[in-house]
Amino acid sequence: MNAIIAKRVDSGTPDTTEIRELAAAAGYTVVGEVTQSRTADAALQLGEGKAEELADVADRSEATTVIFDNRLGPYQTYNLGQLLPEGVEVIDRFTLILEIFGQRAQTRKAQLQVELAELRYELPRAEAKTSLAKREEHPGFMGLGEYDESRERDIKAQISRIKDELEQIEQTEEHRRERRRDSGFDLVALAGYTNAGKSTLLRRLATDLEVEENEDLHPDLDATAESQDRLFTTLGTTTRKADIEPRDVLVTDTVGFISDLPHWLVESFKSTLDSVYRADLVLLVVDVSEDVDEIHEKLVTSHDTLYERNEAPIVTVLNKIDQVSEEELAEKREALAALAPNPVTVSAKEGVNVDGLLERIDRELPDWEEERLVLPMTDDTMSVVSWLHDNAHVEDVTYGDEDVLVAFEARPAVISQARSRASDLQTAAAESA
Repeated sequence: MNAIIAKRVDSGTPDTTEIRELAAAAGYTVVGEVTQSRTADAALQLGEGKAEELADVADRSEATTVIFDNRLGPYQTYNLGQLLPEGVEVIDRFTLILEIFGQRAQTRKAQLQVELAELRYELPRAEAKTSLAKREEHPGFMGLGEYDESRERDIKAQISRIKDELEQIEQTEEHRRERRRDSGFDLVALAGYTNAGKSTLLRRLATDLEVEENEDLHPDLDATAESQDRLFTTLGTTTRKADIEPRDVLVTDTVGFISDLPHWLVESFKSTLDSVYRADLVLLVVDVSEDVDEIHEKLVTSHDTLYERNEAPIVTVLNKIDQVSEEELAEKREALAALAPNPVTVSAKEGVNVDGLLERIDRELPDWEEERLVLPMTDDTMSVVSWLHDNAHVEDVTYGDEDVLVAFEARPAVISQARSRASDLQTAAAESA
């Protein structure tokens, strides 16, 4: 599919790097580009002369699609379509992102989130048709499609149904997170802008995966196991165990952030972001090889998304240090100090300073507590000792004639459970005496 990129900015030089990457991620081949620096034209987004130039470029390049890196209203979409050669489709960046999400959605949850985002995108257009029809105008003439009185109601009903199903999925996932915590696991989430290297870092931290391991051996990982130079490789989430003795740590790779997303699109993927919001620690991964102004902008975008509901500490990870000099790295660290006051620098691809990152994760996670329990010798005592070995760091076990002394350290939730199990053993021992 051949595509022309179009972008208008109020002032300055339009940067089309990201929209080109998005187009490539969706499977388009970019064969031309038209940009303009001026205020938006209400009818065409671009000025009339520039819009005619766009039509000429599309005709000469035999493009099938024009992709705007601006948000297009229904009227602008229609007017541009009238200017372009017949059969050339006009889409904006948000339609393109939804297209990518639709291609990448593998799980039921991801598919529901994509459907929800698409419906939220369509709803205002359906409402516009209703408004025009009530004024006895002809929405079909303005590129909005024929008016269907039931469509607006159908969209709202579908949105309600999908939100209910996503809420049920989220409740199930929250129960799973709590079970993991009760079993002694610390939960760490990887967050950050798309293409920052989160999936590669997950593979580097995971105890059950090698970075270059044949992906055919792990079909369960789906797209989230991939480490590719493209946007939105990760649409759902993947969780893997990391080796941070004596802790049991689960690291989750999540969907990447992207700048200038409308609220309805972010909201549609809220349940995926809950993996970040409800973690014990967030690693905010940044591509340090990019221009410092771009890094700053992306950090701001990420912080805006995270601080809305996130309560866990955030550690910034400056990734891809193998691609910058020590001098450049030092300059960028200083320039970004306000947003990333004490970052960890790594190369996930080369494995540089991953041990330092693991040590930092250990320091930032909630402190473990020490405990000593005396367990009466019953038929169930050894199963409790075994459970402690699985869910805590057991330092010493001393067996007496009538009891067992266990010294261990663990998360507060595990210590609470251990005390409860010890109490149950005490009650059972008293009843059998």
